[in-house]
Amino acid sequence: MIVKTSADEIQSYLIDASNLKGFCDAVYFPENEADVIKILKEANEKKIKVTVSGNGTGLAGARVPNGGIVIATDKLNRIIELSENEKTAIVEPGVILADFQNLVNQKKLMYPPDPTERNCFIGGTVATNASGEKTFKYGATRNYILELNIVLANGDLLKVKRGEIFADGYSLKLKTESGSRYTLQLPEYTMPPTKNTSGYFAKKNIDAIDLFIGSEGTLGIITKIMLKLVDLPEKILSSIIFFDKEKNALNFINKAREITYQTRKENLTNKLDALALEFFDKHTLSFLQKDYSNIPHKAEAAVWFEQEVSLLNEETLMDEWMLLISEFGGDEESAWFAFSDSDNKKIQEFRHAISWKISEYISQNNLKKLGTDVAVPDDKFEELYYHSKSEVEKENLHYVVYGHFGNSHMHLNMLPKGEKEYEKGKEIYKKICMKAVELGGTISAEHGIGKLKTEYLLLMYGEENVRKMLEVKKALDPNLILGSGNIFKIV
Repeated sequence: MIVKTSADEIQSYLIDASNLKGFCDAVYFPENEADVIKILKEANEKKIKVTVSGNGTGLAGARVPNGGIVIATDKLNRIIELSENEKTAIVEPGVILADFQNLVNQKKLMYPPDPTERNCFIGGTVATNASGEKTFKYGATRNYILELNIVLANGDLLKVKRGEIFADGYSLKLKTESGSRYTLQLPEYTMPPTKNTSGYFAKKNIDAIDLFIGSEGTLGIITKIMLKLVDLPEKILSSIIFFDKEKNALNFINKAREITYQTRKENLTNKLDALALEFFDKHTLSFLQKDYSNIPHKAEAAVWFEQEVSLLNEETLMDEWMLLISEFGGDEESAWFAFSDSDNKKIQEFRHAISWKISEYISQNNLKKLGTDVAVPDDKFEELYYHSKSEVEKENLHYVVYGHFGNSHMHLNMLPKGEKEYEKGKEIYKKICMKAVELGGTISAEHGIGKLKTEYLLLMYGEENVRKMLEVKKALDPNLILGSGNIFKIV
């Protein structure tokens, strides 16, 4: 096991994609589960803070240490088993998502969770319950986690398997491999009926595994993961449609969502059933214009949609989509259609370009990311959207809006020109979070709380419920060494 302490060697582990910066005494690189157990036993005895690190792609500062040591999962990168018959895989947390997805695709299988930055570690996606554009059909990471090995703060190994251990109401009992027993009293708050990664997953009679998914390294360190896979689609129909009126683009998404829900409810085949419904506002298109000169200058918005098709129904489904595009005034002449895997890849690169360009902007201006991750029920989304835009425009701040509008999930990124505008942006960010909560939604739909959103979690659940979350953490980590500053501002 390697341990690094030199400032030059550990700098890259003191930051993530949010541009938050931290500090620590050393970075440990365990090579197996036994190494993780050893590190945590010693750290717990000495009450040393421990931050677990993925590949630095997070946007909420969760892997950024505020002292103590870092456990980097880079060397825990084995694909232990891949079963084509069972459609499962067992991996270590440091496996790169893109590498894994490419491998299973070769086996005609698919691992659906697809966050924008696919160079993330799979362990990080479990720790944040990551999602992405395919979430509109397949749901978030949680849906594909079958088993976890988790090393608790004191070095105890806990194994949880989906479907085996359930809470009795809100009381959850766990037993580690060494025989230690824990009884947790879960918070009784109501989580929003949307995508949500805000705090601990807590419901009546929950499956124990769900508590640890999305817990952001605060309850234990994941060392082994069993994943569920699905069949690889025969083909994906993919297109970006430009609209000269923003309202038409929003109405197109609303109608496509409505039809998709009906298709699924009635279990219909050969009908419109969106895999992804993504939106880009005019500011986003302008921000990307330099790199994508074929974006129409008159476009006020764009929508990217995908649908799984077969050779038998591709033409029929394309016709259905074209009728919908025509109904809402989409520009068929300027539309981008994918007719091959390479075309699909180019469209995906376009969708992901806005994210890295924003990261580049904030890094160049030495600012922290000011991008919302709010989601609300579908019938409240346009109210949130227009309210949020008006708040930013009142302060004359530059911004872009894009995201998973099929899931009523919005990324509004403010692009301040300096510290003064950044402080204004923080005030607006808080107002947007308050509005999302008021409308029955979440402050964080896919990126987690980390260290940057702890005050907004209080807005969402209230001090009493956050305190109850903290009691769950204390039961498993009484010395409060794990994930210092994540989720809980006071830790």
